[in-house]
Amino acid sequence: MNIHPCMTCGACCSFFKVSFHWSETMKESFGVPLELTTESGSHKSLMIGSDLIDPRCIAFKGIVGKDVSCSIYENRPSTCRSFKASFEDGIQDQRCDKARASKGLDILSLESW
Repeated sequence: MNIHPCMTCGACCSFFKVSFHWSETMKESFGVPLELTTESGSHKSLMIGSDLIDPRCIAFKGIVGKDVSCSIYENRPSTCRSFKASFEDGIQDQRCDKARASKGLDILSLESW
């Protein structure tokens, strides 16, 4: 059984700004821990660290390209829940490709799965 490519990547967690509606911090929603977020406009929140020049989400654990995880995986925002690894569903994802390339990681292919 192959390890899911995301478990040894983490490029998206240290490349993109993680922005979402503030209500996702409510326990009735996803329960994103409020203390790991910051306000971004009237209805948006951001994961701390993801809006820096050299972004790294505060919930990201590990070393990009090695063994990685999310400390709030069960309570991650919708932005993260909707992100798919390239070819995970048989479709290439240019956002995944761009994040991986920015970290010097190989682009995923159908054969990666």
